[in-house]
Amino acid sequence: MASSNVGLEVRRHEGDDGQLPTKAPLLLQLQSIPTPKPAEGELLVEMKRVGICGSDVHYWLHGYIGDFIVGQACLMGHESSGVVTGIGEGVTGFKLGDRVAIEPGVPCRRCSFCKGGRYNLCLDMKFCATPPIQGNLCKYYTHAADFCFKLPDNVSFDEGALLEPLSVGVHACGRAGVAVGSHVLIMGAGPIGLVCLLVAKASGAASVTIVDLMQTRLDKAKELGADRIILGTTKESPEELSQRIQTTIGRQSDQTLECTGAAPCISSAIFATKSGGVVVLVGLGRPTVEIPIVNASVREVDIRGIFRYCNAYPTALELLASGRINALPLITHRFKMTEAVKAFETTRDALKTNSIKVMIHCDE
Repeated sequence: MASSNVGLEVRRHEGDDGQLPTKAPLLLQLQSIPTPKPAEGELLVEMKRVGICGSDVHYWLHGYIGDFIVGQACLMGHESSGVVTGIGEGVTGFKLGDRVAIEPGVPCRRCSFCKGGRYNLCLDMKFCATPPIQGNLCKYYTHAADFCFKLPDNVSFDEGALLEPLSVGVHACGRAGVAVGSHVLIMGAGPIGLVCLLVAKASGAASVTIVDLMQTRLDKAKELGADRIILGTTKESPEELSQRIQTTIGRQSDQTLECTGAAPCISSAIFATKSGGVVVLVGLGRPTVEIPIVNASVREVDIRGIFRYCNAYPTALELLASGRINALPLITHRFKMTEAVKAFETTRDALKTNSIKVMIHCDE
């Protein structure tokens, strides 16, 4: 039997009930919540690990991301793993005690996007911690069984939770066409830039160069296998930075993964990519940005977007289980569930704490 449940939620301040929150940051607090029962097709999971994503922190600090707005309250967390403690009607292939990673987005399974294999574009997607859908930074959580993945014995709960950001890297490299012999450029050495680095190397890239404004993050990128690291400055124009990148690499990149969302970095990514190459926009910044579109057009540089991932969890899991990727060095800080607020503060203050991936132990 499941014991009492508790979860970390962001909550609007009392009286702040307009369309958009007017008092920010929102309240962030542990709350006692009902322990759910698995419905048909669902598993009840005792959560073990939940990693903190930048989107979690953004909801706390601002109360919304784009059109997704926190109502009165919303549980955070979507990078997770745990143990099956309950099985709903109709579920096969799982037993009590199975260790699982949770793919946080559950689509409708019926629309043309789902049937065509691009379920990440489903308009009826239910994604953890994307309001009004509740997250899973809690003790007990129910989820669709077909979006839970059993972990092999040699894959830890930490790695199970890291499957979520790693799947972004798998999808991004797939959209870019990274393959054996590719020369890859990555703009931004934050958590997503680093998982893209890991996947690009595992995909057989001949070289991976990564750019960032923080030397500590570049040092981590070098530790994880980057062939070249470049410290950017805010004083350089996009053209100047792209020239320095090309001088350092000795060529333009075949594929560039832009992981910052910053307009100058997007421009540098286009300039630094070879004619006929690909730029994938992984990071999300302002809704509208100015980019050198004519330069990209006349050189046939393809600009592609990505939204989360699809069909990437099995690949990410195989990369971890086979030892092709070691993602554990991404975890820089660990906290107990009772320290969850401090964990969020550590992620918020990444420039001071040098945090990359902060992991919460839900069973402690």
